[in-house]
Amino acid sequence: MNELDLTKGSVPHVLLRFALPYLLANVLQALYGGADLFVVGRFDDAASVAGVAIGSQVMQTVTGIILGLTTGITVLIGIATGARNDRDAALIIGSSVWLFACIGVVLTLMMALFHVPIAEVMHTPVEAMADTRHYLLICSIGIPFIIGYNVVFGIMRGLGDSQSPLYFVGLACVLNIVLDFLLVGGLHIRAAGAAMATVASQGISFAASLWYLRRKGFQFPFSHRHLRLDGRVCRRISTLGAPIALQDALINISFLIITVIVNGMGVTASAALGVVEKLIVFAMLPPVAISSAVAAMTAQNYGAAQYGRMKSCLVSGIALALVFGVAFCVYSQFLPGTLVGIFTGDAQVTAMGADYLRGYSIDCVIVCFVFCFNSYFSGQGNSWFPMLHSLVATFLFRIPLSWAFSHIDPTSLVWMGYAPPLSTMVSLLICAWYLTRHNRSAVGIVK
Repeated sequence: MNELDLTKGSVPHVLLRFALPYLLANVLQALYGGADLFVVGRFDDAASVAGVAIGSQVMQTVTGIILGLTTGITVLIGIATGARNDRDAALIIGSSVWLFACIGVVLTLMMALFHVPIAEVMHTPVEAMADTRHYLLICSIGIPFIIGYNVVFGIMRGLGDSQSPLYFVGLACVLNIVLDFLLVGGLHIRAAGAAMATVASQGISFAASLWYLRRKGFQFPFSHRHLRLDGRVCRRISTLGAPIALQDALINISFLIITVIVNGMGVTASAALGVVEKLIVFAMLPPVAISSAVAAMTAQNYGAAQYGRMKSCLVSGIALALVFGVAFCVYSQFLPGTLVGIFTGDAQVTAMGADYLRGYSIDCVIVCFVFCFNSYFSGQGNSWFPMLHSLVATFLFRIPLSWAFSHIDPTSLVWMGYAPPLSTMVSLLICAWYLTRHNRSAVGIVK
């Protein structure tokens, strides 16, 4: 594997070198849902677009849980790698395989059995109900593939390899786009076709990455005897990953609640919200990738007891993320319609989405700070504080503000667009207070 030692060299250079493949991989991964929405928007009606938008929002919640849990793998392997503890690294990898296999079975059964009630709880517009149900059921069957390749990628990144995941995500993206045009554009299977394309591409990507990992092996002893559930290791993964998973799940649930609020405004508002959420996903990719690199780099340097380098990583990460966040925000203030129009040809959806995007885009600047702070804390094993402040901002500010703003003008999403940046500002203030109060190199490692 193309492993990079994150404890040596110029901090900005190493961080950027590690983050760039991560960013490209995240861009390609986001194209899964983006390609689905783009192709459906070009070949089908607003009901189908809303079905894919609502269904993908639900699946994003599930994916957030998986990503949160696999973050525990990346950070713990990073700490073990930085400390040159090969035995721990092997145990973490072996236990992760069994732990996430069990999680995959449970999540798949739950989503497949309850996909209809979930669609109903979402207050899905009647016109989009069938498409939403089809999309959810098919994507639920593919959850083992989502878990599989995220575990493999988490292992690779913890070892310092951010390049290899890029190749497999690229493979999945190309396959997804080709299959989208074939199944949706050619065979007109609507949202179900988009879901089939996503599941098939994810399955092939997982199989290819698993083959590659097995063929290349590791730079330390690893055999079948390491493939077992070690209680201590599982507790460490869960202790670190569970708060991140819970945070992502509850925040995504808050997005679903906001979707429910908007769905009550009609199918046009629902489609506009779905399109803007996709745009925000793409806009957030640079700060997410950079902050993820901050977490991995912090973990390795924490394991190596290089605390000053950890702080330099935090500052460099924020600076790099701001370049992208500010650029997107400025563009969205002047030409939001050109971005919304990428995913829909409906003039009403475009106009409503543009109003929503102007306010929402401000959030892309503020999260550059919050994401990097969260990764700095999580990279040292402290995942509880990021979870707590995120929940406070989301459930005490974002949801109430979204509900209140939706009543100012029920025919527009203008005011609702300012709820995200206002709530994220709350998180930023809490992070600044916490960092000042606990101004020391270590903030709590998982034992």
